[in-house]
Amino acid sequence: MESKKNLRPAAFLDRDGVIVRDLGYVYRLEDLEILPQAAETIHELHQLGFLVIVISNQAGVAKGKYAESDVKAFHLALQAELIAKTSVGADAYYYCPHHPDGTVPAYAIACDCRKPGIALLQKAAEDFAIDWSKSFFVGDRRSDIECAEKAKIPGFQILSGQYEVHPHPFANIQGLADVLTYARNMKQRS
Repeated sequence: MESKKNLRPAAFLDRDGVIVRDLGYVYRLEDLEILPQAAETIHELHQLGFLVIVISNQAGVAKGKYAESDVKAFHLALQAELIAKTSVGADAYYYCPHHPDGTVPAYAIACDCRKPGIALLQKAAEDFAIDWSKSFFVGDRRSDIECAEKAKIPGFQILSGQYEVHPHPFANIQGLADVLTYARNMKQRS
């Protein structure tokens, strides 16, 4: 078992609408647009000692709109842009390619990795020594906040106006940078 001092808190971030502009089924490299202050916020989260882990539903794979190779290429390009902006990117990218109403049979399944399921967070816990008591989730959809609730961590919902608002998020915020006050307070408690 990891000693408490070797554990690091994680900032779990949804991708579309949190880090990059959500245009609906974002996968084309020419549609990659990092949101204002997202790269700088990720950089500061790293400085505060947080792991930055991207957790994303990519139903477009199950719906035949793009392939898993497109998701992976998009993540590589996003990582390169983040590093180019601030010398820091995400620590890991996890995504769910499934959707129960998909048209691609191999991906047209109900699963635990699709948010609000927490299988991707559990996978991150296998890969990293995470201090869950100081971790949090930022998303723009109700399912992101439900995922945070299931994982028993605070869920911050970005109010983009695109998606249904969860009735009881830990906090509603306007953008990713708004979590920095919370993250700084967590750091001070260490």
